[in-house]
Amino acid sequence: MEQQKIVIEVPLHCERCKKKIMTICTMADGVTSVTFQREEKEKVVIIGEGIDAAGVAACLRKKVNKYARLVSVANDT
Repeated sequence: MEQQKIVIEVPLHCERCKKKIMTICTMADGVTSVTFQREEKEKVVIIGEGIDAAGVAACLRKKVNKYARLVSVANDT
């Protein structure tokens, strides 16, 4: 399987939110790394194999921030 790169836009309000997001993302099956990017909006970049991108985004919406939005899923070469 190829590495996937998943980008989810999620507003970060505080350190506690950031920790919750990190915990949820790292517990997903197949995740090898999670990083945060801050450009015009806050984004979480998840890299791994066979990750359920929609499931992770839905979990973030339910547990952390209802405005979490799946931006892209791409094969990372």
